[in-house]
Amino acid sequence: MTSPASTPSPTRDRRPEPRFPIRLVALDIDGTLLDHDLILRDRTRAAVRSAVARGAVVVLATGRMASSVRPLAEAIGLRGPLIAYQGALVRELPAPGEPGPGRLLHHDPLPAEVARAAVRWSYAQGLRPHLNHLERFIVPTDDPNAEDYSLFLGARAELVDDLEAAIEHPITKVIAVAEEPLPEGILAAAREAFAGRAAPTISHPRFLEFVAPGVSKGRAVRWLARRLGIPLEQTLAIGDQHNDVEMLRAVGHGVAMAGAPPDVLAAARYLAPPVGEEGAAQILEALVVPSPAAAERNARRFRIDVGHRAEVGLRADVGMDEPRMCDDGRRRSEGERSEHVAKASREGA
Repeated sequence: MTSPASTPSPTRDRRPEPRFPIRLVALDIDGTLLDHDLILRDRTRAAVRSAVARGAVVVLATGRMASSVRPLAEAIGLRGPLIAYQGALVRELPAPGEPGPGRLLHHDPLPAEVARAAVRWSYAQGLRPHLNHLERFIVPTDDPNAEDYSLFLGARAELVDDLEAAIEHPITKVIAVAEEPLPEGILAAAREAFAGRAAPTISHPRFLEFVAPGVSKGRAVRWLARRLGIPLEQTLAIGDQHNDVEMLRAVGHGVAMAGAPPDVLAAARYLAPPVGEEGAAQILEALVVPSPAAAERNARRFRIDVGHRAEVGLRADVGMDEPRMCDDGRRRSEGERSEHVAKASREGA
């Protein structure tokens, strides 16, 4: 028997109504499970294992390639599906010790001509494009950071002289990397330039990515929930970046990490403590591991309600945030807005 959570506000009526117990959990990796040091900490590992022991299906939902995530999945004891490349690819994780990347369940690649156009557009913006296809990571030979990318992804890059010429068939993803944080407005510019042809998103302050139209972590989570026979009302997702927005809006229990961009906060129902405080672990401990009644009580501590949203200047519609004023008359920065929401959520409403 499921237990309904608190009645959602009218601004959330397009999202599934949250219900307990939570039966499916989708977890972003970078900025959610792992901080900048890429270390999986003990509390997070234990919380994921406890959620699985409680009976929840826990999956990783990442922009990375599936094979590079396998060691992390095995470290926290996950079996079953894995969402990779922003939802463009879903694999069944192989059993420990089994060779290969695992059975391909779903793949939605970017058309070759669009991928080539994304490469040209990225170069014109001063970005360094790379290619991902299935378990291949392809980088221009003149990219000085190829070794760093290989270390970050846990996979050896293939080097090519001409990236555009290397695209001979549809590929999974184009990723464009900036030396500094991406300039303001570049996501909107990319979406305008590739409207109807690709779905640009940002997965990291320096990573602009292009996947096939309609592809998102949210669509992949919906697909997986149907496959598993689990209602979206009983699904929880946690993320911290623009590429997590659709996923947070798709489920009954969407959770943004503290410090997330405004559109991510606007998409979420709950706010987790910072990744440095193992906020994702705290959410799992509070909402997934306990009994449904206890989880429903705990949810109030993390909920972002309409009053808090208005106070920090967050609009209910994604991407429509406008900064508001602090008590002293200054415009509130993004970091101040996120901290204000976190404080208000801790105090409860």
